[in-house]
Amino acid sequence: MPLLALSQVRKRYGDHVVLDDVSLEVETGEVVAVIGRSGSGKTTLLRCINGLEKVDGGTVTFDGKPLPSDGAALREVRRHIGIVFQSLNLFPHHSVERNITLGPRVTNGMPLAEAKAVALKALREVDLEDKLLAFPTQLSGGQQQRVAIARALAMQPRLMLFDEITSALDPELVGEVVKVLERLAQSNMTMVLVTHEMGFARRTADTLVFMHKGKVWEKGPPKQLFAAPQTKELESFIRAVLEPND
Repeated sequence: MPLLALSQVRKRYGDHVVLDDVSLEVETGEVVAVIGRSGSGKTTLLRCINGLEKVDGGTVTFDGKPLPSDGAALREVRRHIGIVFQSLNLFPHHSVERNITLGPRVTNGMPLAEAKAVALKALREVDLEDKLLAFPTQLSGGQQQRVAIARALAMQPRLMLFDEITSALDPELVGEVVKVLERLAQSNMTMVLVTHEMGFARRTADTLVFMHKGKVWEKGPPKQLFAAPQTKELESFIRAVLEPND
């Protein structure tokens, strides 16, 4: 049984169809990279997986059970699905430690001492344990993004969602975040990533999903899709985004 399954998911805003009959399965330990042009439905896909957006048709199933539409049942499922956006949403007036411990304490009822131990472990995973008592404004953009990843990891999720988390970073800071993502992939963390980092997608993902006009246009092993795209849309996209040395 896949950890996550989407079946014929549809989502619209007014007359605009954002997701059109999207089906996708993600196995435990699988890394799925979602690529495509802006407006193809990638971010909405993640928001529907997490329950931040309600689908208008089809089903989202997590761990064999349909995703609840709202209320306490949905909040319980979200404890197991971490999500990191390109907008960091860190609390600037709280230290790194407090930013990370708030979730486990408030949502999971974890004792303070245990939450602090979890926060330190999560910071070690993103190479920032020396920034435990720093404040977000004292960190670079890349460091702040890694704190956001640590904050999600502290909730001990079974599935991690990443929405273009390197797109707002200066080029020299992208590498440090990609390095953390690669390490998470090697640890068998189940991940769905919307990304423009084609090198990372090709090296690290188990499955590449190309979205176009709200549909899953192509899906398969990254090396296969990069080497021999089956549609002119994917071929054009790859040609447009790949740098000569990628």
